[in-house]
Amino acid sequence: MNPFDSTGGDEEAIVEYGDAEFHIVRPGAYVKCAVTGAHISLKLLKYWNVDKQEAYIDAMASMKGFGLKSE
Repeated sequence: MNPFDSTGGDEEAIVEYGDAEFHIVRPGAYVKCAVTGAHISLKLLKYWNVDKQEAYIDAMASMKGFGLKSE
């Protein structure tokens, strides 16, 4: 299954994050940002942490998730 095969309605997806791609374990419309709690459409998901298995809404949130300071 790929992120464009959305059959999960309005539910949160369960995703396994890999180095360059992610795999959908349970279909859904979105995942939650680990930093902000915002919903991220699977079609727009670009940032995640493989070790923590967390998704981030944008680059700033990913920097916070990785423990980096932003200016």
